[in-house]
Amino acid sequence: MAGERLRASVGKAAGAFTSNARNPNLRRAQLSFLGAWTAEWAFTVGLGIVAYRDGGATAVGLVGLLRMVPSALLAPLLSPLADRGRRERVLVLVSVLRGTATGAAAVVVGVGGSTLVVYGLAVLSTVAATLYRPAHSALLPSLCHTGYELASANVVRGFLDSAATLVGPILAALLLQLTGVTVVFTVAAAASLWAAALLLRLRYDAPPRPSAPMEADLLRSAAEGIRVVSRDGDLALIMGLAAAQAFTRGALTVLTVVVAIDLLGTGEPGVGVLTAAIGAGAVLGSFAAALLLGTRRLGAWFAVGVALWGLPVTLIGLAPEQLVALCMLACVGVGNALIDLGGFTLLARLAAEEVLARVFGVLESVVALAIGIGAIAASGLVELYGVRPALVAVGLLCPVLAAASWRRLRRMDRSVDVRDHEIEMLQSVPMLSVLPLPAIERLARGLETVEVRAGEALFDQGDIGDHYFVIESGEATVIGDGQVVATLGPGDGFGEVALLRRTRRTATVRAGTDLRLLSLGSDHFLPVVLGYPPSAREAGTVVDSMLDRFTPRGDVEQPPR
Repeated sequence: MAGERLRASVGKAAGAFTSNARNPNLRRAQLSFLGAWTAEWAFTVGLGIVAYRDGGATAVGLVGLLRMVPSALLAPLLSPLADRGRRERVLVLVSVLRGTATGAAAVVVGVGGSTLVVYGLAVLSTVAATLYRPAHSALLPSLCHTGYELASANVVRGFLDSAATLVGPILAALLLQLTGVTVVFTVAAAASLWAAALLLRLRYDAPPRPSAPMEADLLRSAAEGIRVVSRDGDLALIMGLAAAQAFTRGALTVLTVVVAIDLLGTGEPGVGVLTAAIGAGAVLGSFAAALLLGTRRLGAWFAVGVALWGLPVTLIGLAPEQLVALCMLACVGVGNALIDLGGFTLLARLAAEEVLARVFGVLESVVALAIGIGAIAASGLVELYGVRPALVAVGLLCPVLAAASWRRLRRMDRSVDVRDHEIEMLQSVPMLSVLPLPAIERLARGLETVEVRAGEALFDQGDIGDHYFVIESGEATVIGDGQVVATLGPGDGFGEVALLRRTRRTATVRAGTDLRLLSLGSDHFLPVVLGYPPSAREAGTVVDSMLDRFTPRGDVEQPPR
């Protein structure tokens, strides 16, 4: 029995990767992310070396803060751009901007220019990078059709994030050993431009969105993302835990440099090796996360991931040996993979699609600010108390907060389980099965439960229709002009003719047994079904077929004007 469960889990894990590989749009989007984040990690290692040469640990911390504060301020303001128009265009623009800024930094370092110019270009690159993940996170659901597929996409992206965390620093360490910072920056620039090129061929059905907002609208749109998060306790909790994880991540940008050079004596290449240990653990953790796709415990594993971002750091402070440091940082990487699975999937499932990029923009702002604060706080702790006490103090934050949030996260898991059941019911209807996950999620948020006793009529022929129904349990009889024309059961939908053609009900629907129905008002149903070309075409085909079968076209009674 245990062997069968393990084989099933392995099968689901393999399916997560193969489904992304077979989907051309997902494949391009995921490889673009790999290029973008390989560039980010290689650039971060190179910049850390520039700053350390310039002013030691304090300079590394200050540069970390300098990079993140503008990003934190601008992320909510810029993220509405990804909720207007097509999101991949935002990603292309961001990647080109990053590549250009990083390439310019390579030139400045190569000619021995001012480090202040390098820092300014780093800020520009980081601001662009801050917009990349919200737009990419908001794009992924539009390329998926089920919650499982979205979780799979986040696992694969987490794996690629982990691979970038491994490859970027190792590449930087190798280039630092053989050449210098200039080549590191040049390779990072090339990776960013490759990320942009991959997205130019993306093809998918996006919902209709307004054009990019003007300046005043941009400010209002940004404020709306902040309001959405502040009003939703679940979103706010995820943001808070993400901030704690980001604080630790920012601290590690300083601590890995100091630990490698001052505590372990492994020199500048050792910085890349320690950072790569996080990536190695994250790669292994991504495979483990893929095995967890069917567990329906996203909140629980998110909490475990947050805890793993802190506890190993404390243990490095207690036992500062190179092997211990490498193993503990690998555990941090495992935690990163679990956060990618749980945190990003929960945010995408809990937030409405039309504000999704803005919610992820708020997340990126919180993360950027927390990284900057973590970097400067770590440098201060190192200066005041030394490296080992700083490691212990920084590492305790995440596990304490994860433990305090455990019960609330488990309640989120139960809520998502209910939503998944409703989505499965909606996707059993052919007209709705073609919708991407964000559209199905939007329909599920508007569902109401209706119960009808056996023998009672849900509505009569000639009534004005304002709801669509899907049968959850029981049977219903469809009666047209006094004759039974169909019997409907669980998973069948009905009521769309009156909504889509603006007619009165063309038949009576009566409960053959006790009925439990999921009901959607026309204000929820019509914008979603007609807003996506595939579902609009399918809906038109279904309605024409039903009208031909049950009602002569000339007899359809129009409602009074």
